[in-house]
Amino acid sequence: MVDIQHIRNFAIIAHIDHGKSTLADRFLEVTGAVQRRDLKAQMLDDMELERERGITIKARAVTIYHEVGGQRYELNLIDTPGHVDFNYEVQKSLQACEGSILLVDSSQGVEAQTVANAYLAIEADHALVPVLNKTDLPHSHADEVCEEIENVLGIDATEAHRVSAKTGAGVPAVLDSVVAEIPPPEGDPDAPLQALIFDAVYDEYRGIIVYLRVFNGTIRKGDSIRMMGTGKVYEAIEIGRFAPKMAKDLSLAAGEVGYFISNIKRLGDVVIGDTMTHHKAPAAGMLPGYAPPQHMVYADFYPTSPGDYELLREALETLSLSDSSFSFAPVTSDALGFGFRCGFLGLLHMEIVQQRLEREHDLDMIQTAPTVTYRIRMADGTEQDISSPGALPSPDKFEQVLEPIARVGMLVPSEYIGAMMQIANDHRGVFVRQEYLSPTRVQLVYDVPMAEIIYDFYDKLKSATRGYGTLNYEITGYHADELVKLRILVNNKEVDALSSIVHRSQAETRGRAAIKKLRKEIPRHMFEVRLQAAVGSRIIAREAIAALRKDVTAKCYGGDITRKRKLLEKQKAGKRRMRQIGNVDIPQKAFLAVLSGDEKKS
Repeated sequence: MVDIQHIRNFAIIAHIDHGKSTLADRFLEVTGAVQRRDLKAQMLDDMELERERGITIKARAVTIYHEVGGQRYELNLIDTPGHVDFNYEVQKSLQACEGSILLVDSSQGVEAQTVANAYLAIEADHALVPVLNKTDLPHSHADEVCEEIENVLGIDATEAHRVSAKTGAGVPAVLDSVVAEIPPPEGDPDAPLQALIFDAVYDEYRGIIVYLRVFNGTIRKGDSIRMMGTGKVYEAIEIGRFAPKMAKDLSLAAGEVGYFISNIKRLGDVVIGDTMTHHKAPAAGMLPGYAPPQHMVYADFYPTSPGDYELLREALETLSLSDSSFSFAPVTSDALGFGFRCGFLGLLHMEIVQQRLEREHDLDMIQTAPTVTYRIRMADGTEQDISSPGALPSPDKFEQVLEPIARVGMLVPSEYIGAMMQIANDHRGVFVRQEYLSPTRVQLVYDVPMAEIIYDFYDKLKSATRGYGTLNYEITGYHADELVKLRILVNNKEVDALSSIVHRSQAETRGRAAIKKLRKEIPRHMFEVRLQAAVGSRIIAREAIAALRKDVTAKCYGGDITRKRKLLEKQKAGKRRMRQIGNVDIPQKAFLAVLSGDEKKS
């Protein structure tokens, strides 16, 4: 058992692509945790999607050992994601640590998520070790970046380590600073057990593997353990630590990070943020756990085949165990049948969950257009939240629709200020302030409706700044505006899956674009198919798909014209009757075309 004074728990936090996972690789190499022949790039990013996209999606824990002045220290490192959509993972990780390495790319400087993650660490009362990465690049400007860190974050960066995570230069000194500057964990190995569940994964052979951080007491193999939140009791069949693969051990004491296996089969028996304690000598109270995530984007998932509904439910349950930041609830659609409404932290988060369902669980799905949580104010002054356009009552039932407003911080090169201000104004943004971080870099702060951000705001920012702009946002409140429900009608029947809530000024543009796409994708029927976009009872756009027609006059060889007219009138009456009773078959690709979110390009 390691003395608690010789343990350090720390996370690596940074913006996307600033080198967190590469620095973690160097730590594994320098400390000998992984043999050089076994080492591969982004060692801790073991999910196929992570390696393919080159981003960290899940936080990863690993235990390494480092010697300073003849004393061996146990370092528990958590490599965290950088994207704004995964900052719940960062928050969870920070709660299991006492300090953080703040990693900044010395060629890019302080960026949006650098600021956001640094503030998360400061709020968690972390000791921060600033590190400048990529100093071996020819366009590195470390001195200017140190000034940015001090100006923007108020952190002293005069002695910031200058390293190259790629070559390993300067990395051992960072580990020395972790030992010197990050305090050891507080806790009593002899007190009643209190261990925080900060993550979990499902293994089809071994059941649920629980990732835990011990705050007080000691957990030993064979102990009878109670989950304080659910009240379930399990035997510790196997415990150990990540080095970086799972390595068995006999005990984990206060301050240590590791895993726990007990043949737990039911997904509902493990709750992320729950506290584990001894069954016979329990702790007096639970650890604080985690605040529930604030879902900002909602979308409905429907199985392509109705028979896959239960498979989709099982897949979502399994996924929600390892990713506690998304939620799901059953929902029914007239057009698409039974499915689930899922809540996400952002668009990338939604995309990752969808791809994991398709790859890891081999599911084919239809996904509706992403929407945000709206708030409606009733006539009696009460308010309620709605997460889909279908839940919006008729206009006589409420007074106002309020939409979530995001405080958006955009870090852009100074030459793109004009372009970004124009984009923000086009998306109903309200200017808040402008700050110069350096002569060439500016932070623009706007209040922008969240619905505009998930529509195409981020794509336009990247295009306008040639990829150099970065964005971070947080929800600041709700604001009433002229919001209306855009209804899509096919043969006078509303298709609920295609409805959306939009600003009145954009309703006609988006409605026209949606039905143009539908017209291209719905095949011709034996009767005319009418497509309409409506706001309330007012039709704002209309298209028609002509009927397939048989030449009924082909058998007439000249003669009286009235014979031909009779046949044509009879055909017209049949088409009219067919239109009234016939069902329009809307193929899946028509839904996907309209729901793809790029209506403005059509």
